[in-house]
Amino acid sequence: MDWQGQKIAEQIMQIMLLAFSVIAFATGYIMSSFQMMILIYAAGVVLATLVTVPNWPFFNRHPLKWLDPSELEKHPKPQPSLNVNSKKKPVKK
Repeated sequence: MDWQGQKIAEQIMQIMLLAFSVIAFATGYIMSSFQMMILIYAAGVVLATLVTVPNWPFFNRHPLKWLDPSELEKHPKPQPSLNVNSKKKPVKK
């Protein structure tokens, strides 16, 4: 799953959970049944999990292009630079 796929999966999950929570609350309120509300919400969580957790092909529309090992030798890893101009401020007494 690429970065865009992760973003889409999270958006789908949030929309589905919000929609199922509203539907579950409304149904539970109308039927006066807390059990029905929890069952509908649980079904929504399971459905959202089945839609967003597996690596479906539509989540991988923008695959990452990795650097070839031969190219890695041409571009060495940058070394952290030490800040030689850093001076501590004198402590006033």
